[in-house]
Amino acid sequence: MTKWEDVIKKYPEANFLQSPEYAKMNEILGCKVYAEDFEGKAYVLMIIRNAKRGRYMEIPCGPLVDWSNDKLVKEVLAKITETAKNEKCVFVRMRPQLDANDKNLKMLEKLGLKKSPMHLAAEHTVMIDLSKSEEELLANMRRQTRYEVRRADKVGISVSCSNDEKIFEEFQKVQAETAKRQNFVPPSLKTLLAEKEAFGKNIVIYKASLENEPVAYGLIIKNGLEADYYEAASTLLNRKMPGAYALLWQAMKDLKAEGYARFNLWGIAPENQPNHRYAGVTTFKTGFGGEVVEFVPAHDLVISKMRYAADFAFETMRKKKRRL
Repeated sequence: MTKWEDVIKKYPEANFLQSPEYAKMNEILGCKVYAEDFEGKAYVLMIIRNAKRGRYMEIPCGPLVDWSNDKLVKEVLAKITETAKNEKCVFVRMRPQLDANDKNLKMLEKLGLKKSPMHLAAEHTVMIDLSKSEEELLANMRRQTRYEVRRADKVGISVSCSNDEKIFEEFQKVQAETAKRQNFVPPSLKTLLAEKEAFGKNIVIYKASLENEPVAYGLIIKNGLEADYYEAASTLLNRKMPGAYALLWQAMKDLKAEGYARFNLWGIAPENQPNHRYAGVTTFKTGFGGEVVEFVPAHDLVISKMRYAADFAFETMRKKKRRL
């Protein structure tokens, strides 16, 4: 089996969602996983999900393959199909690390993949280049963002970082409150602790505080060349105080010092969709001056056509309801 370190060298775009640690996290939660290595030429982590409407396979941010190599791509897809059939999956949902352009979309269609009604991982995101100096990073920020970062220092907001179990419990409670206000489904404490167990020291929670009162939290996962701002939470105090700004700026400085190449701020709204549920955080995240990146949307490889038709209709309605 090829070492994950070697996979990252061959596919530097890889992130934690194809890593052995993510596989372990899913196994802790009771999911069946398959990691397939194609003699060092390609790699794919496949996760079996059990849903009420039918079993399916998930391949987030993968497979990792040279998409210009037709023969290899067909070999990888054949193995994925075989595994899905053996597991009696209705479909396979994947979201490759490919830029969203006509060439890539047509290629996926030609391969027999169908655009999914739901997303998988962050298709629209902001990537911050951490190879730049701190001065350049500040200069690249939107003026208002730079102002809030500096205001955070003036008002005395402090930022700490930890990965002990207590901070995960604290984060989960605050995120549950945040979720009620902002209408999203947060991960359970069980999931958060499974992530902690699997990723070890490479998962941390940042906390911004003002006079010992919590303001904002950010869960960051580090893997390969990339660190990801994967989950967030805040108290009502964050509406008045720039806690989230202080938190992200401190994380950027720390990750740069640790040698990470890029910082993925995770999900933002697609362009020209002001009613999207991520519209609010989009203004915040894009203010940090990174590159807005759009990956191809999730695509499905249909295994059972009849059962998939029902799934497709259900998920289309759910997407509209959730404003995704």
